[in-house]
Amino acid sequence: MRREPLLNAAVFLGLLAAVLWAKAMDEPFTITLATRVAILALAGVGLNLALGLGGLVSLGHAVFFGIGGYAMGILASHAQSYSPLIEWPVLIEGTKSMPVIWLVAMAASGLAALGIGALSLRTSGVYFIMITLAFGQMFYYFAISWPAYGGEDGLSIYVRNGFPGLNTLDPIQFFAICYVILGLALWLFSRLSRSAFGLALGAARQNAERVMAVGIAPYRLRLVAFALSGVITGLAGALFADLNRFVSPTMFSWQTSGEIMVFVILGGVARLFGPVVGAAVFILLEHVLGGLSEFWHIYLGAVLLVVVLFARGGIIGLIAGREVRHD
Repeated sequence: MRREPLLNAAVFLGLLAAVLWAKAMDEPFTITLATRVAILALAGVGLNLALGLGGLVSLGHAVFFGIGGYAMGILASHAQSYSPLIEWPVLIEGTKSMPVIWLVAMAASGLAALGIGALSLRTSGVYFIMITLAFGQMFYYFAISWPAYGGEDGLSIYVRNGFPGLNTLDPIQFFAICYVILGLALWLFSRLSRSAFGLALGAARQNAERVMAVGIAPYRLRLVAFALSGVITGLAGALFADLNRFVSPTMFSWQTSGEIMVFVILGGVARLFGPVVGAAVFILLEHVLGGLSEFWHIYLGAVLLVVVLFARGGIIGLIAGREVRHD
């Protein structure tokens, strides 16, 4: 076997091993940190689909992360207050069922990604970056000015949502949900990258003119990739809001978009487990250095600078070599 598949397996099993050790040592906070890694890595997988495979540098992925979070917050808040979401023309009530919330979050974020992508993908380069950033800021300020759901103060959910057959308040059971979903998302990314769609998307990233010459529309490829990316990121947003039992406009902020991009760059753009390694490093630095100084981002910036300058394939590429593989 090549080094990258072995490294991928080690990372995935290492995350599980850390949680099992924390359970044995009665360290629920460590399990919560690992859950954050899994959720943020899932958001990174979503961006990696657009950035790594499609070459789309988006600074607006916090839109989909926030939509997923607010989908959870709105549905759960109406369920806990026993007030219907909509009464006319049809009655729509809130819910505390995780599968239903996930479906709503993915549908809403996917539709938003489809609409934003349809407009943004008519541009390229720095114009695409700025348009996605502008959409992110629009949603951020809309959430701030939305008093029905907390406005600037955000929205608290008092009880975690439920999943059939599991106690989601138990940290290790909630981690298991996020861990399985992350595994499915990584499997989907791997399959897409090897499919005809993934190969065509990669070809469009490298030379759009040649792809058009064989009768394939790069715009449609990128739009589908952007929409799928939004769906995965929206699911991560719903899980993140459920973990914290709180949702706020900061989920829409450009800093959140930047952090998701940092996960991908740190671990390795287009690398299958790049977002997982990047999210783990980010959370580890936040936990270790955050207690020493509130300016711990300085050290994160130094690490990111070293990776960009000397490890162009990210941490995964530095350890496993330059060859990009998705298995």
